[in-house]
Amino acid sequence: MTATTASSPRPVFREDHEQFRDQARRFIEREITPHLHTWEKAGIVPRELWRKAGEAGLLCVTVPEEYGGAGGDFGHSAVLIEELARVNATAVGFTTHSEIVAPYIVAYGSDEQKQRWLPGMVSGERIGVIAMSEPGVGSDLRSMRTSARLDGDAYVVNGQKTFITNGGNADLMVTATKLDAAAKELTLICVEADRPGFSKGRLLDKIGLKGQDTSELFFDNVRVPLANRLGDENQGFKYLTHQLAWERTIIGIRAAACIEAMLTETLHYVRERRVFGKTVFDFQNTKFKLAECKAQATMLRVFVDDCLAKAMCGELTAEVGAMCKLLGSEMQGKVLDELLQLHGGYGFMSEYTVSRAWVDARVARIYGGTSEIMKEIISRSL
Repeated sequence: MTATTASSPRPVFREDHEQFRDQARRFIEREITPHLHTWEKAGIVPRELWRKAGEAGLLCVTVPEEYGGAGGDFGHSAVLIEELARVNATAVGFTTHSEIVAPYIVAYGSDEQKQRWLPGMVSGERIGVIAMSEPGVGSDLRSMRTSARLDGDAYVVNGQKTFITNGGNADLMVTATKLDAAAKELTLICVEADRPGFSKGRLLDKIGLKGQDTSELFFDNVRVPLANRLGDENQGFKYLTHQLAWERTIIGIRAAACIEAMLTETLHYVRERRVFGKTVFDFQNTKFKLAECKAQATMLRVFVDDCLAKAMCGELTAEVGAMCKLLGSEMQGKVLDELLQLHGGYGFMSEYTVSRAWVDARVARIYGGTSEIMKEIISRSL
């Protein structure tokens, strides 16, 4: 098994996908991997990387050509997700920007909005975030308190968001609000970072994802023109849930690729590391543990690729997306724990990728909807 493929060719990918993989891998090896430790210490990735990624054609690959994108499909998206996961580049927030924020604008934005915002997102000049989570709200989006009061030709936005990926670098926030504080329905409003009254809070200190600029966002009487509303009023919850199946499948794709890469790294380690006069691999326990990990990785890969194939032909359902996230994130945590154990004391050292991947994987069972929420969604189809 290699770091990116199972033991047989993956029919979900075409030749152009694999060509894009080569392009992405070269960029990552040149521009990302050598700097990951530095970014993790800084807690943020430099904006220059975003511009370089834009120049290399790696951002917003599914955006139509008329808005500056490459007009690719979910297969191209998956390739970049996998290549970032292969080196555990969790500091780099390209996926949120390209696979969550940009698709909202493509799907629900007016032509004027697309022309205004998407080219800059494709080039890496404008970094996008989705501003949903609020303090004390969690998965219950309808309980959020951020409001957008209509005042003449503008909305006046007030509220606070937290756990925002790319928050430190953010230029454009697709912000979930309520037009009436007592209402349950949401409205999406795009807020540019240079508007008076908007501010960014501190970068949050997390146990993992150390290089990712996760932050708080504050809206204090921020005036936003009506033209910045994304789609119709009071339709935000429907818009958000419509995209969730793919967003959750992304987490499964990342999990499968991470498991494969860390399995490869562990195989190399146990074949080199010697104890009691023989390699760690020579012990039956090691072989049995690795055999089980490989079997689980192979099973997950087949399912994840099937989910990707469904997404590429528009047949991915909410239930299947939830299954992909649930199984992928749970298996990632369990398998990485076994692989870390095989490294012994060195597995607890941050210099080894498996240790950082193990810590970073913990959040996969939380963000994008907790494992418990995934079970609730799946149970509705029983």
